[in-house]
Amino acid sequence: MSNKLNIALVQSDLFWNEPLANKNRFDSLLTSVKGADVIVLPEMFTTAFCMQSNAESMDGASVQWMLQKAKLLNAVVCGSLIIQENSQQYNRFVWVTPNGEIECYDKRHLFSLMGEGAQFAVGVERKLIHYKGWKIFPQICYDLRFPVFSRNDLGYDVLLYVANWPFRRIVAWDKLLQARSIENQSYVVGVNRVGKDINNISFPGHSAVYDALGETLVFLGEEEKLELVALDKEALIKTRERLPFLKDGDGFTLSS
Repeated sequence: MSNKLNIALVQSDLFWNEPLANKNRFDSLLTSVKGADVIVLPEMFTTAFCMQSNAESMDGASVQWMLQKAKLLNAVVCGSLIIQENSQQYNRFVWVTPNGEIECYDKRHLFSLMGEGAQFAVGVERKLIHYKGWKIFPQICYDLRFPVFSRNDLGYDVLLYVANWPFRRIVAWDKLLQARSIENQSYVVGVNRVGKDINNISFPGHSAVYDALGETLVFLGEEEKLELVALDKEALIKTRERLPFLKDGDGFTLSS
């Protein structure tokens, strides 16, 4: 178990439906990473939010690239991409460790305003990832709007969001990330893209990390940027012991 967990937030621009160009971009950005335990890339980091992209398999080039990067950098590499499995396509969060272990979470809340629900299958599992003594709960973009699904009845330490969240609704991103940290007494990490896509939609970044009291630990602003932040397990435990709010929470039953 490690008392510290070093998270690298990679707030990048993305090429539209060009997986190789995006991976080359990350090859360049990640040359500056040192000392990270976990490297977080945005939602749909190989294609941007292009639902007409060709889906890849879990044996495909992008997951293989993640495996190589994780081994080379001795750090977890994670983010979401379009995955085909059997006859279904998913917006899938993929977590790859340096020793080649892979864990996945399929996006639960699909963004109907952009037709995401017509393209992808809905995820059903609330995925808890165990790494270096930490419990990490991954979510994808639109999931942020639905607090019952992310409530901390799983005992997680880090709530992790990857996103393509646009400028026109960035106030919601900022406020909801902070709210999730307060209500769940956990670290919240949110990684959003920057730049403008082919549909002229702007993405302002605002990637951030909040502690269990909602205090801002890191805020990346609106430029393409990579930043490392250290999470402290002892500080988290002390906060929960001093303010044991989670034990007074209501019970909910989730249905599919």
